[in-house]
Amino acid sequence: MSVTLAILIGLATGAVFGFALEKSRVFEPGIIVGQMQLRTFLMLKIFLTAVVTGLVLLAVMNGVFGVALHLKPLVWRADVIGGLLLGAGIAFAGACPGTTLAQIGAGYKDAWFTLAGGIAGATFYGYFDVPIKAMFAESGEKVMMADIIGAPYWLVAIGFAAVLVVALFLLEGLRPWRDEVGTDHDGLGEDNAVETGSTAIGTAAR
Repeated sequence: MSVTLAILIGLATGAVFGFALEKSRVFEPGIIVGQMQLRTFLMLKIFLTAVVTGLVLLAVMNGVFGVALHLKPLVWRADVIGGLLLGAGIAFAGACPGTTLAQIGAGYKDAWFTLAGGIAGATFYGYFDVPIKAMFAESGEKVMMADIIGAPYWLVAIGFAAVLVVALFLLEGLRPWRDEVGTDHDGLGEDNAVETGSTAIGTAAR
């Protein structure tokens, strides 16, 4: 694959992702903070839908076309500590690495500070890459559920996708997305918004 083609594919994928992100309203700080506080579940529904889509596509690619899977090693310390740090950052900022640029495009001023923090963190990691990797070094195993169960990957993937679809339908029945989105521009329903003046607490300022 040429560099030009890779760039074009990346741009097309980014455009589709950005469009879906904006239309689903998952990029809004109120939706993100609400999910972290377990007040709204729109973000979880969108991400689980993405997981289902990925599982089905990988099942077809692997089971029908024989595409090889390249597993990432399981590194417990790095995954747990890194996940907790990332989750705390998302909860405080009301943004994640995938939504910051969408927030900037939508006019959220606070997102510029989130972007600056992300760049600073990436720069810090670049300079201290070696000691950080040494601190979390483990002989990570490449574990796949299909190997543990003893079944073909495509079958396990389709089965897991089916379970997630059922969970999504149940979750949607309990918490309809229209009730969670509400009418507020920041994704907070009337029951979830705590107003102080004209700005809802827990959301980024425009």
